[in-house]
Amino acid sequence: MNCLEFVKKVKSKEIDIVEHTENVIKECRKINKEYSYFNVISEELALEQAEKIKKKPEGKLAGVAISVKDSICVKDVESTAGSRILKGYKPLFDATVIERIKKEGGIIIGKTAQDEFGFGGFSVNVGLGFDIPKNPFDKTRSTGGSSGGAAGVTQKLSFPHIALGESTGGSIACPASFCGVYGLCPSYGRVSRYGLIDFGNSLDKIGPIGKSAHDVALLLEVIAGHDKNDFTTTEKKAEKYTESGKKPKFKLGVIKEAFGKGVDETVSNKVWDGIKKLESLGIKYEEISLPLAVKYGLAVYYLIATSEASTNLAKYCGMRYGASDKLEGNFNEFFTKVRSHNFGEEAKRRIMLGTFARMAGYRDAYYLKALKVRTKIIEEYKKAFKKYDLLVSPTMPIVAPKISEIEKLSPLQNYMMDIMTVGPNIAGLPHLNIPVGFENNLPVGMMLIGNHFDETKLLQLGGAYEKE
Repeated sequence: MNCLEFVKKVKSKEIDIVEHTENVIKECRKINKEYSYFNVISEELALEQAEKIKKKPEGKLAGVAISVKDSICVKDVESTAGSRILKGYKPLFDATVIERIKKEGGIIIGKTAQDEFGFGGFSVNVGLGFDIPKNPFDKTRSTGGSSGGAAGVTQKLSFPHIALGESTGGSIACPASFCGVYGLCPSYGRVSRYGLIDFGNSLDKIGPIGKSAHDVALLLEVIAGHDKNDFTTTEKKAEKYTESGKKPKFKLGVIKEAFGKGVDETVSNKVWDGIKKLESLGIKYEEISLPLAVKYGLAVYYLIATSEASTNLAKYCGMRYGASDKLEGNFNEFFTKVRSHNFGEEAKRRIMLGTFARMAGYRDAYYLKALKVRTKIIEEYKKAFKKYDLLVSPTMPIVAPKISEIEKLSPLQNYMMDIMTVGPNIAGLPHLNIPVGFENNLPVGMMLIGNHFDETKLLQLGGAYEKE
């Protein structure tokens, strides 16, 4: 049963939503013991919302279980962005996306596991004291990151459910690929970031993860749109994404560099099978070259992202925000003690990288140059969209690796895994992961990339592929 069918049954009172929600919480607790997908299960809030819906069943999401990435604020529910430095923080307000979900009858069931502040591609860089989420197909493997808990729980739960994830450099598409679900990262500015605990202000985007393209469209329809609390949101009106079921007649550009060195042959073959399936639906394609996005995307992304992250995380020093400690020594000694004790290894690494890139003497050579190359990459994408409706590549160069294998990778090898996803993220372009099959019982994902605010085209093609 998909979410649309479920909502109809809730509204007709064929389903006792309170009893259903109690069962949902039981299943979440059971799965969490084995897979560690939730940092917090919000039982009290979920049952309170269910009681309200039982009395007045209305809204596009009436009764649908919604899990929320831990970096998105939910009123009175611990929201830590997966970091010990925010342990115990319970926001006094809802993020705009949460307000909109509640208004449409969605039931918040908990906060999902992630890399600390979103710093990672495998969800193994969880904060100190947090558990690593496990792949739903093989518990020895990664869920992908940083929205790993969101994608894992979406695949594993048996009841209608949609997850709310967040992407900075691929944190929706990557875990969606590793867990075999649909994940949509919308255009920058399509969805409000108000109430999101920042990683990189010019890169962060909140988006849906679901078992079907329609479920993804349903949640996007609820959360998209201008927000007076976030001046970066567009005034461009959100579309009726659930009504994007027309048979698509698109021309695709297949990014040939995305099938080159470093991409597993089995992944390439599965994605090409997906492209051929689209061709059988009447979709035309041509191979194209995007050399700048593939060659320079990683360097540009990590310079900009770490620079913005180091600035955003400066406030967690123990004085006004974040965990604190005894006030001993001078201020620098106090700040150092608090941050050293509460930040994980990867968070410290990215703070140092970003601080270095912004320092006097290095800012022009690294940070400002990265911004200029970012503009060139956007221009390259825009040129491609003059000829093609959507672009195609593998989502990830590999299937989900074993957690023990990830531990042996150097930081640079870790960062190289984002080679496909950083391009559309630094350009602020919408992109959708579509599951295209399995290799050794592990999912493979194909990524569709659209022009700014072309989410409808992505969902049309994703829906058409799903039906096939």
